[in-house]
Amino acid sequence: MRLRTTSLLFTAAVAALAITPVSAADLPAAYKAPVAVDAPWAGGWQVRARALAVLPRDKVDLDIPALGAAGVLPDTGKVSTTVIPEIDISYYFTPNIALELILGVTPHKIKGKGQLEGLDIGETWLLPPTLTLQYHFTNFGAFQPYIGAGVNYTFFFNTSAANTTTTVPLGATVAVTDLGLKNNWAPAVQIGFDYMLNQHVGVNFDVKYLWLSSDVTATLNNAIAVTGKTNLDPLLIGGGVTYRF
Repeated sequence: MRLRTTSLLFTAAVAALAITPVSAADLPAAYKAPVAVDAPWAGGWQVRARALAVLPRDKVDLDIPALGAAGVLPDTGKVSTTVIPEIDISYYFTPNIALELILGVTPHKIKGKGQLEGLDIGETWLLPPTLTLQYHFTNFGAFQPYIGAGVNYTFFFNTSAANTTTTVPLGATVAVTDLGLKNNWAPAVQIGFDYMLNQHVGVNFDVKYLWLSSDVTATLNNAIAVTGKTNLDPLLIGGGVTYRF
């Protein structure tokens, strides 16, 4: 009996050694290990759709040459905050290095403050394409923070004066009857992160700061020329979804 059992075990062992090993490639798809969410990404194109809050700094300095020294009015304007939909497109040269372009337009109202409190100055639209070079940190798994720096060029369009007469604390009755803002370049910095839900889809949070200013020209009461500068310096705070191709 013992001899027969030993013979059977020996035969089974030889048969097992004779079987060709099965590789992972030979397994049915259902038995293959899934791709990890935090697996390294080879790079390529990426798009994001975000809600973007644009928070300009409230500082407009005006100069009214016709009034001489009395016509220098510092910090007499403010620009409204706005929230818009925004699209950005990125290209990853490597898993760590990417170039991002943001696209969106923002409407803003400009009002007086200080010596011009209560005055409706006008409104304008901004088209602020911003290009940044980014470094993405890929050693935190699905959480992928990044930093970036680049350049912005802001176009001001559909700018119009309020043409509304107001008595301001300065003691004058004023209406802004003409208004212009000059396009300008600005440096930009950013910080943010993507949290990838899988290899293609994630959520994003992003903050940018632009050192943006613009020369202002205006006319008061159809007669008095005004020049000045607005330091918009907007903070851009956005959140949305990421898709990688």
